[in-house]
Amino acid sequence: MDDPINEDPGAVFTNLVELASEEFGGKVLEVSDDFFAEKENLLKPGRGVFKPGKFTDRGKWMDGWESRRRRTPGYDWCVIRLGLPGKIKAFDIDTNHFLGNHPPYASVEGIWADQNKEQQIFSDNAGWQELLERSPLAPGSQNLFSISGDSAFTHLRLKIYPDGGVARFRAYGEVFANVDDKKQTDLIALENGGKAIACSDMFFSPMINLIKPGKAPNMGDGWESRRRRGPGNDWVILKAGVAGHIKSILVDTSHFKGNYPDQCSIDGCNAGGHTIDEMNQHEFDWEPVMEPQKLKPHEKHHFEREVIRHGPYSHFRLNIFPDGGVSRLRIYGDPAV
Repeated sequence: MDDPINEDPGAVFTNLVELASEEFGGKVLEVSDDFFAEKENLLKPGRGVFKPGKFTDRGKWMDGWESRRRRTPGYDWCVIRLGLPGKIKAFDIDTNHFLGNHPPYASVEGIWADQNKEQQIFSDNAGWQELLERSPLAPGSQNLFSISGDSAFTHLRLKIYPDGGVARFRAYGEVFANVDDKKQTDLIALENGGKAIACSDMFFSPMINLIKPGKAPNMGDGWESRRRRGPGNDWVILKAGVAGHIKSILVDTSHFKGNYPDQCSIDGCNAGGHTIDEMNQHEFDWEPVMEPQKLKPHEKHHFEREVIRHGPYSHFRLNIFPDGGVSRLRIYGDPAV
Protein backbone atom coordinates (compact mmCIF):
# COMPACT_ATOMS: atom_id res chain seq x y z
CA MET A 1 0.00 0.00 0.00
CA ASP A 2 1.22 3.52 -0.75
CA ASP A 3 0.90 6.51 1.57
CA PRO A 4 1.65 10.23 1.34
CA ILE A 5 4.70 11.24 3.35
CA ASN A 6 3.83 13.94 5.85
CA GLU A 7 7.04 13.89 7.89
CA ASP A 8 10.44 15.36 7.07
CA PRO A 9 11.48 13.79 3.73
CA GLY A 10 15.11 13.91 4.81
CA ALA A 11 14.31 11.51 7.65
CA VAL A 12 12.27 9.23 5.40
CA PHE A 13 15.02 8.93 2.79
CA THR A 14 17.89 8.36 5.23
CA ASN A 15 19.91 5.34 4.08
CA LEU A 16 17.86 5.02 0.89
CA VAL A 17 19.41 5.25 -2.57
CA GLU A 18 18.02 7.32 -5.45
CA LEU A 19 17.82 4.33 -7.79
CA ALA A 20 16.75 6.25 -10.91
CA SER A 21 19.55 8.80 -10.69
CA GLU A 22 21.34 9.79 -13.89
CA GLU A 23 24.54 9.58 -11.87
CA PHE A 24 24.05 5.81 -11.54
CA GLY A 25 22.96 5.32 -15.14
CA GLY A 26 19.22 5.97 -14.85
CA LYS A 27 17.60 6.76 -18.20
CA VAL A 28 14.21 7.77 -19.56
CA LEU A 29 13.55 5.31 -22.39
CA GLU A 30 10.23 6.35 -23.86
CA VAL A 31 7.23 8.62 -23.30
CA SER A 32 3.77 8.87 -24.80
CA ASP A 33 4.35 12.57 -25.52
CA ASP A 34 6.87 15.27 -24.61
CA PHE A 35 5.75 18.05 -26.93
CA PHE A 36 6.46 20.97 -24.59
CA ALA A 37 9.42 19.73 -22.50
CA GLU A 38 11.79 16.81 -23.05
CA LYS A 39 11.57 13.55 -21.14
CA GLU A 40 15.30 13.63 -20.27
CA ASN A 41 14.70 16.51 -17.84
CA LEU A 42 12.90 14.19 -15.41
CA LEU A 43 16.07 12.66 -14.01
CA LYS A 44 18.33 15.72 -14.00
CA PRO A 45 19.83 16.92 -10.70
CA GLY A 46 18.06 19.53 -8.60
CA ARG A 47 14.39 20.46 -8.63
CA GLY A 48 14.36 22.34 -11.92
CA VAL A 49 14.53 26.06 -12.63
CA PHE A 50 12.08 28.59 -14.04
CA LYS A 51 13.17 31.19 -16.59
CA PRO A 52 10.57 33.92 -17.11
CA GLY A 53 10.21 35.03 -20.70
CA LYS A 54 12.04 32.05 -22.18
CA PHE A 55 10.05 30.38 -24.98
CA THR A 56 10.67 27.81 -27.70
CA ASP A 57 8.84 27.41 -31.00
CA ARG A 58 6.47 25.05 -29.16
CA GLY A 59 5.66 27.31 -26.23
CA LYS A 60 6.99 28.21 -22.80
CA TRP A 61 10.35 26.60 -21.97
CA MET A 62 10.00 24.39 -18.90
CA ASP A 63 12.63 22.44 -16.99
CA GLY A 64 10.81 19.12 -16.72
CA TRP A 65 8.74 16.69 -18.76
CA GLU A 66 5.56 18.21 -20.17
CA SER A 67 3.06 16.68 -22.58
CA ARG A 68 0.58 18.59 -24.73
CA ARG A 69 -3.05 19.09 -23.67
CA ARG A 70 -4.88 15.78 -24.15
CA ARG A 71 -8.11 16.00 -26.18
CA THR A 72 -8.92 12.27 -26.05
CA PRO A 73 -9.47 9.82 -23.15
CA GLY A 74 -6.46 8.22 -21.48
CA TYR A 75 -3.23 9.32 -19.82
CA ASP A 76 0.40 10.10 -20.60
CA TRP A 77 3.25 7.85 -19.49
CA CYS A 78 7.01 7.66 -19.17
CA VAL A 79 9.19 4.51 -18.93
CA ILE A 80 12.41 4.75 -16.90
CA ARG A 81 15.31 2.32 -16.66
CA LEU A 82 16.71 2.43 -13.13
CA GLY A 83 20.42 3.10 -12.80
CA LEU A 84 20.52 0.55 -9.98
CA PRO A 85 17.86 -2.20 -9.71
CA GLY A 86 16.26 -2.34 -6.31
CA LYS A 87 13.35 -2.47 -3.92
CA ILE A 88 11.29 0.73 -4.05
CA LYS A 89 10.53 2.43 -0.74
CA ALA A 90 9.49 5.97 -1.72
CA PHE A 91 8.71 8.25 -4.67
CA ASP A 92 9.12 11.99 -5.16
CA ILE A 93 6.96 13.26 -8.03
CA ASP A 94 8.05 16.89 -8.10
CA THR A 95 5.83 19.41 -9.89
CA ASN A 96 8.10 22.36 -9.11
CA HIS A 97 7.17 25.41 -11.28
CA PHE A 98 4.28 23.53 -12.86
CA LEU A 99 1.31 25.46 -11.49
CA GLY A 100 -1.48 25.75 -14.06
CA ASN A 101 -0.19 22.81 -16.04
CA HIS A 102 0.61 20.06 -13.50
CA PRO A 103 -1.10 16.64 -13.65
CA PRO A 104 -3.82 16.35 -10.98
CA TYR A 105 -3.06 12.63 -10.51
CA ALA A 106 -0.23 10.13 -11.03
CA SER A 107 0.52 6.45 -10.54
CA VAL A 108 3.68 4.31 -10.84
CA GLU A 109 4.24 0.72 -11.98
CA GLY A 110 7.35 -1.46 -11.88
CA ILE A 111 8.77 -4.46 -13.71
CA TRP A 112 11.91 -6.62 -13.66
CA ALA A 113 13.45 -7.11 -17.11
CA ASP A 114 16.84 -8.13 -18.46
CA GLN A 115 18.36 -5.29 -20.45
CA ASN A 116 18.86 -7.49 -23.51
CA LYS A 117 15.11 -8.18 -23.49
CA GLU A 118 14.10 -4.62 -22.71
CA GLN A 119 11.76 -4.19 -25.66
CA GLN A 120 9.43 -6.79 -24.17
CA ILE A 121 8.33 -4.33 -21.47
CA PHE A 122 6.47 -2.31 -24.10
CA SER A 123 4.17 -5.20 -25.02
CA ASP A 124 0.56 -5.31 -23.82
CA ASN A 125 1.17 -8.35 -21.61
CA ALA A 126 4.56 -7.32 -20.18
CA GLY A 127 3.45 -7.82 -16.58
CA TRP A 128 3.77 -4.38 -14.98
CA GLN A 129 3.04 -4.31 -11.24
CA GLU A 130 1.33 -1.33 -9.60
CA LEU A 131 3.50 0.28 -6.90
CA LEU A 132 1.65 3.57 -6.42
CA GLU A 133 -2.07 3.66 -7.10
CA ARG A 134 -3.57 6.69 -8.81
CA SER A 135 -2.88 9.48 -6.30
CA PRO A 136 -3.47 13.25 -6.23
CA LEU A 137 -0.60 15.64 -6.94
CA ALA A 138 -0.23 19.19 -5.68
CA PRO A 139 1.07 21.90 -8.02
CA GLY A 140 4.56 23.31 -7.54
CA SER A 141 5.39 20.72 -4.86
CA GLN A 142 7.42 17.68 -3.96
CA ASN A 143 4.73 15.00 -3.85
CA LEU A 144 6.21 12.30 -1.59
CA PHE A 145 4.86 8.76 -1.21
CA SER A 146 6.10 5.80 0.84
CA ILE A 147 5.91 2.37 -0.79
CA SER A 148 5.69 -1.08 0.81
CA GLY A 149 6.77 -4.40 -0.68
CA ASP A 150 9.94 -6.44 -1.10
CA SER A 151 10.00 -7.08 -4.85
CA ALA A 152 12.91 -5.67 -6.86
CA PHE A 153 12.51 -3.77 -10.14
CA THR A 154 14.69 -2.67 -13.03
CA HIS A 155 12.18 -0.34 -14.76
CA LEU A 156 9.40 2.01 -13.70
CA ARG A 157 6.47 3.50 -15.58
CA LEU A 158 5.17 6.87 -14.41
CA LYS A 159 1.59 7.61 -15.49
CA ILE A 160 0.08 11.10 -15.31
CA TYR A 161 -3.66 11.76 -15.56
CA PRO A 162 -4.60 13.08 -18.00
CA ASP A 163 -1.57 15.17 -19.08
CA GLY A 164 0.71 18.00 -17.93
CA GLY A 165 4.16 18.59 -16.55
CA VAL A 166 6.44 16.99 -13.93
CA ALA A 167 9.75 18.68 -13.10
CA ARG A 168 11.61 15.76 -11.54
CA PHE A 169 11.00 12.12 -10.64
CA ARG A 170 12.90 10.31 -7.90
CA ALA A 171 12.65 6.65 -6.85
CA TYR A 172 14.22 5.88 -3.47
CA GLY A 173 14.96 2.38 -2.28
CA GLU A 174 17.46 -0.35 -1.51
CA VAL A 175 19.85 -1.69 -4.13
CA PHE A 176 19.29 -5.28 -5.21
CA ALA A 177 22.60 -6.93 -6.04
CA ASN A 178 23.46 -10.43 -7.22
CA VAL A 179 27.10 -10.78 -6.18
CA ASP A 180 29.20 -13.58 -7.66
CA ASP A 181 30.32 -15.58 -4.61
CA LYS A 182 33.36 -16.92 -6.48
CA LYS A 183 34.80 -13.55 -7.50
CA GLN A 184 36.69 -10.95 -5.45
CA THR A 185 34.64 -7.78 -5.26
CA ASP A 186 34.18 -4.49 -3.44
CA LEU A 187 32.09 -5.78 -0.54
CA ILE A 188 30.68 -2.40 0.49
CA ALA A 189 30.04 -0.90 -2.97
CA LEU A 190 26.63 0.68 -3.42
CA GLU A 191 26.04 -1.29 -6.61
CA ASN A 192 26.80 -4.52 -4.71
CA GLY A 193 24.19 -3.77 -2.05
CA GLY A 194 26.44 -1.97 0.42
CA LYS A 195 24.90 0.58 2.79
CA ALA A 196 26.13 3.53 4.85
CA ILE A 197 24.08 3.15 8.01
CA ALA A 198 25.45 5.49 10.71
CA CYS A 199 28.15 8.09 11.30
CA SER A 200 29.35 10.55 13.91
CA ASP A 201 28.89 13.57 11.64
CA MET A 202 28.20 14.44 7.99
CA PHE A 203 27.84 18.19 8.20
CA PHE A 204 29.40 18.98 4.82
CA SER A 205 28.48 15.93 2.73
CA PRO A 206 26.63 12.62 3.24
CA MET A 207 28.20 9.32 4.25
CA ILE A 208 26.63 7.43 1.34
CA ASN A 209 29.05 9.20 -1.02
CA LEU A 210 31.85 6.99 0.32
CA ILE A 211 30.51 3.91 -1.48
CA LYS A 212 29.12 5.45 -4.68
CA PRO A 213 30.37 4.12 -8.04
CA GLY A 214 33.20 5.74 -9.91
CA LYS A 215 35.52 8.58 -8.99
CA ALA A 216 34.29 11.63 -7.11
CA PRO A 217 34.16 14.65 -9.46
CA ASN A 218 34.81 17.12 -6.64
CA MET A 219 35.15 17.52 -2.89
CA GLY A 220 31.38 17.71 -2.39
CA ASP A 221 30.96 14.14 -3.63
CA GLY A 222 32.81 12.58 -0.69
CA TRP A 223 32.04 12.27 3.03
CA GLU A 224 33.20 15.21 5.15
CA SER A 225 32.66 15.96 8.81
CA ARG A 226 32.86 19.38 10.44
CA ARG A 227 36.01 20.58 12.22
CA ARG A 228 36.28 18.78 15.54
CA ARG A 229 36.97 21.18 18.43
CA GLY A 230 36.99 18.60 21.24
CA PRO A 231 38.48 15.18 21.94
CA GLY A 232 37.63 12.06 19.99
CA ASN A 233 37.38 11.22 16.30
CA ASP A 234 34.81 10.82 13.56
CA TRP A 235 33.59 7.49 12.15
CA VAL A 236 31.14 5.89 9.75
CA ILE A 237 29.56 2.39 9.85
CA LEU A 238 29.08 0.53 6.56
CA LYS A 239 27.18 -2.67 5.91
CA ALA A 240 28.55 -5.02 3.27
CA GLY A 241 26.22 -6.15 0.52
CA VAL A 242 27.55 -9.62 1.28
CA ALA A 243 29.79 -10.63 4.18
CA GLY A 244 33.32 -11.43 3.09
CA HIS A 245 37.00 -12.11 3.75
CA ILE A 246 39.11 -8.96 3.34
CA LYS A 247 41.97 -8.84 0.85
CA SER A 248 42.76 -5.14 0.40
CA ILE A 249 41.49 -1.64 1.15
CA LEU A 250 41.48 1.63 -0.79
CA VAL A 251 41.08 4.93 1.07
CA ASP A 252 40.77 7.78 -1.43
CA THR A 253 41.21 11.38 -0.24
CA SER A 254 40.97 12.87 -3.77
CA HIS A 255 40.00 16.58 -3.71
CA PHE A 256 40.56 16.80 0.06
CA LYS A 257 43.73 18.87 0.29
CA GLY A 258 43.49 21.12 3.36
CA ASN A 259 40.84 19.06 5.12
CA TYR A 260 41.84 15.39 4.78
CA PRO A 261 42.07 13.22 7.94
CA ASP A 262 45.50 12.86 9.48
CA GLN A 263 45.01 9.10 9.98
CA CYS A 264 42.41 6.38 9.52
CA SER A 265 41.75 2.87 10.78
CA ILE A 266 39.12 0.21 10.04
CA ASP A 267 37.29 -2.18 12.36
CA GLY A 268 35.06 -5.09 11.42
CA CYS A 269 32.40 -7.29 12.97
CA ASN A 270 30.09 -10.06 11.92
CA ALA A 271 26.61 -9.08 13.03
CA GLY A 272 24.72 -11.80 11.19
CA GLY A 273 21.14 -10.72 10.65
CA HIS A 274 21.25 -8.04 13.36
CA THR A 275 21.12 -4.34 12.60
CA ILE A 276 23.78 -1.90 13.78
CA ASP A 277 23.15 1.79 14.31
CA GLU A 278 24.82 4.65 16.14
CA MET A 279 23.16 3.81 19.44
CA ASN A 280 23.92 0.09 19.66
CA GLN A 281 27.25 -0.19 17.81
CA HIS A 282 29.16 -0.84 21.04
CA GLU A 283 27.10 -3.97 21.70
CA PHE A 284 28.98 -5.77 18.92
CA ASP A 285 32.45 -7.30 19.00
CA TRP A 286 34.48 -5.05 16.72
CA GLU A 287 37.94 -6.26 15.72
CA PRO A 288 40.72 -4.14 14.25
CA VAL A 289 41.01 -4.90 10.53
CA MET A 290 43.60 -2.19 9.94
CA GLU A 291 45.49 -0.23 12.60
CA PRO A 292 45.76 3.59 12.23
CA GLN A 293 47.54 4.59 9.03
CA LYS A 294 48.90 7.98 8.04
CA LEU A 295 47.01 9.67 5.18
CA LYS A 296 48.04 12.20 2.56
CA PRO A 297 46.02 14.90 0.82
CA HIS A 298 44.42 14.22 -2.59
CA GLU A 299 45.78 10.68 -2.70
CA LYS A 300 44.63 7.10 -3.30
CA HIS A 301 45.95 4.97 -0.44
CA HIS A 302 46.21 1.24 -1.17
CA PHE A 303 46.50 -1.09 1.83
CA GLU A 304 47.07 -4.84 1.63
CA ARG A 305 49.88 -5.85 3.97
CA GLU A 306 48.34 -3.49 6.55
CA VAL A 307 45.22 -5.69 6.78
CA ILE A 308 45.75 -7.63 10.01
CA ARG A 309 42.45 -9.55 10.21
CA HIS A 310 40.47 -10.88 7.31
CA GLY A 311 37.09 -11.86 8.72
CA PRO A 312 34.59 -12.71 7.41
CA TYR A 313 32.84 -9.47 8.36
CA SER A 314 29.37 -8.13 7.61
CA HIS A 315 29.96 -4.57 8.89
CA PHE A 316 32.89 -2.16 8.87
CA ARG A 317 33.68 1.00 10.80
CA LEU A 318 35.96 3.57 9.18
CA ASN A 319 37.57 5.75 11.85
CA ILE A 320 39.18 9.03 10.84
CA PHE A 321 41.46 11.01 13.15
CA PRO A 322 40.43 13.52 14.14
CA ASP A 323 38.03 14.69 11.39
CA GLY A 324 37.93 15.68 7.73
CA GLY A 325 36.92 14.24 4.40
CA VAL A 326 37.32 11.01 2.44
CA SER A 327 36.30 10.75 -1.19
CA ARG A 328 35.77 6.98 -1.58
CA LEU A 329 36.30 3.80 0.44
CA ARG A 330 36.71 0.40 -1.20
CA ILE A 331 37.02 -2.86 0.75
CA TYR A 332 37.91 -5.70 -1.60
CA GLY A 333 37.43 -9.31 -0.61
CA ASP A 334 35.97 -12.72 -1.33
CA PRO A 335 32.29 -13.18 -0.48
CA ALA A 336 31.79 -15.64 2.39
CA VAL A 337 29.75 -18.70 1.39
